[in-house]
Amino acid sequence: MSEDDSNMEEYPSEIHDYLTAFEKSLGSVDEMLRTMMSVSRSELLQRLDPLEQAKLDLVAVYTLNSMFWVYLATQGINAKEHPVKQELERIRTYMNKVKEITDKKKASKLDKGAASRFVKNALWEPNAENEQTSKTPAKGKKRQ
Repeated sequence: MSEDDSNMEEYPSEIHDYLTAFEKSLGSVDEMLRTMMSVSRSELLQRLDPLEQAKLDLVAVYTLNSMFWVYLATQGINAKEHPVKQELERIRTYMNKVKEITDKKKASKLDKGAASRFVKNALWEPNAENEQTSKTPAKGKKRQ
């Protein structure tokens, strides 16, 4: 028997796809953590502006708390009744605040001077030159 066959006997076959996806996700998390750990925190923070620093800190804290949530679930503890749930909700509110700030930065700003010039030039205003042209008949041959 191969190692995969012995593992298949340890858990129901219905959850094999879920466990495979979970193992792949863990590999992705491990790879990301190795990448982040390869650069010192102070060096990383020097490259980022304050808003990006806040995003990085929030993602790190959220990830750690989420991993703790998963740990609790694997230990048979109801994580929904654990204080980690409140912490995750608190972090989410801060993430939403950062998102609002980012969205406001991306929003287009109104240049009042340009808008008033645009409107002024777009509106027709009668003046001496316009009045003369409107009183004279249109040029061209008239048919009889």
